[in-house]
Amino acid sequence: MGYREPRISRARRAARRIMFYSHDTFGLGHLRRSRALATAITADDEKCSSLILTGSPVAGRFAFPPRVDHIRLPGVTKLPDGSYASKTLAMGIDDTTSLRAGLIQSAVERFDPDLLIVDKEPTGFRGELLPTLEYVRMRGRTRAVLGLRDVLDEPEALSAEWDRKGALTAMEKYYDEIWVYGVQDVYDPTEGLNVNEATRARMYWTGYLRRSVTDVVETPDSPYILVTAGGGGDGAAMVSLVLDAYEADPTLGPNAVLIYGPFLSAEVREGFDARVAKLGGRVTALGFDSRIEGLFEGAEGVICMGGYNTFCEVLSFDKPAVIVPRTKPRLEQWIRASRAEQLGLVRMLDETRDGMTPQSMIGAIRALKDQPSPSQAGADGYLDGLDVVVERARALMRWEAHA
Repeated sequence: MGYREPRISRARRAARRIMFYSHDTFGLGHLRRSRALATAITADDEKCSSLILTGSPVAGRFAFPPRVDHIRLPGVTKLPDGSYASKTLAMGIDDTTSLRAGLIQSAVERFDPDLLIVDKEPTGFRGELLPTLEYVRMRGRTRAVLGLRDVLDEPEALSAEWDRKGALTAMEKYYDEIWVYGVQDVYDPTEGLNVNEATRARMYWTGYLRRSVTDVVETPDSPYILVTAGGGGDGAAMVSLVLDAYEADPTLGPNAVLIYGPFLSAEVREGFDARVAKLGGRVTALGFDSRIEGLFEGAEGVICMGGYNTFCEVLSFDKPAVIVPRTKPRLEQWIRASRAEQLGLVRMLDETRDGMTPQSMIGAIRALKDQPSPSQAGADGYLDGLDVVVERARALMRWEAHA
């Protein structure tokens, strides 16, 4: 796509602009992380605005704060054999990727951001971001940041994946800084990657991203535990195990508030709803609530999957938690939960060690009331992420490119 001069040159405008790229082929994590970052950075500067490019099909169900907006990219879905297909369009995946790539570059050209923050994938979905990264590099007017969560995958699998995608080369070539949304002493997501010294010098460990209640949500009057499957697309086994526990032990308490997540299939949810109805109010279930922070705040404890955002919420609201991590298609959640358990932040329910049985879940739920909270293991010292991100964004946007 050819170069077009922006309608409003940077020299003539006072407001700063930030663009976030969130590929979102599965789940909620990338969008929720980008939304949290955009909210914090724009709140710090009343003249700053943020635009999120996202492939999430549920982006429209979230409320965005003032001066934060989003553009929905055509969705894609992962097939059982590991390949991808367009989620809604009658187009092949190559054409869908090309369409997304064109929309991304057009948005960057017209929005002309001071800062481009890319979530997790250095080259984007199937390399769709590379033309835009080359355009940004050629222009020299936009700083580019790669944001990585605390854990990506086991080192051997990650190295093979990044070699296949050319991700390490892209990270070294196109990004001014790399922000790791975690703590180096907890885990280094680049372990196993042959990152050169110059690139490592541009890496910043921000700490985890603290969450807070932004919208009021109705919570039960009586004590409850929160059970959350994250996006829900891979949470059916955990949800079923929790229901098994309440069915097997009529005295089990406290009651549970269960959040299925928006990607749990309708057929599976129908079966779960029938089971919930037979529990006489001891478990109540919701499909999805974009204001889940309020439910975290009111809970006595948490049973959850091991996704990044959920982990940040467990730490932020200082809740005793049992993490039931997935182990496929990647070991990210298991690595995070295992390391957090070693540090005393949470307890993990591990299939090999503990067994995924109603009895193991009953024991985990009963033990929550006596389980130490994350703050007792020093979690407060891990939650500086948003403050550091705001500081780094300020520093990068003070940079002035050559005209």
